[in-house]
Amino acid sequence: MTGKNAQDETITWQTGHCYLGEILVACTSQGVCAVLPGDSVEELTADLARRFPNACFAHANNSRAEWFSSVMSYLIDSRKPLTAQLDLRGTDFQCKVWQALQEIPSGSSSTYGDIARRMGMPTASRAVAGACAANPLAVVVPCHRVLRGDGSLSGYRWGVKRKQAVLSHEQGLSER
Repeated sequence: MTGKNAQDETITWQTGHCYLGEILVACTSQGVCAVLPGDSVEELTADLARRFPNACFAHANNSRAEWFSSVMSYLIDSRKPLTAQLDLRGTDFQCKVWQALQEIPSGSSSTYGDIARRMGMPTASRAVAGACAANPLAVVVPCHRVLRGDGSLSGYRWGVKRKQAVLSHEQGLSER
């Protein structure tokens, strides 16, 4: 879905904790619109408000909500399919990149250039990197699985340490 402003839309959010630290999961009537890792609930709610400046926010305070428990289960084991509906909001190009990222299996990786080539835009690796940086759905839209052409880690919206943590976690799952 494109269009970011969420004018007068209610976004319900809930926080939890996992190996990435605090996690905020937010949901609209269309599906999960944000999965944000961070160090504190205050930091995460401020990030959510910046991303959706025209929305109304409601704290769910319900760890049993299907959309929340689905995302938290996925964070534990990304080999299992995510059952929650997603509400992806970005430009058409960003949404295409995010769709391509979801095709990279857990425990695997790709490069910005590979993603650009698969999309039929071989010179768009920088634009792919920009779309990865704009991704509001950490781990669920697996931008952490995209590496530099030389295989090294590059920047990650939530920090290279978290990127390494997710990759290590997924690698451990695939070795089981």
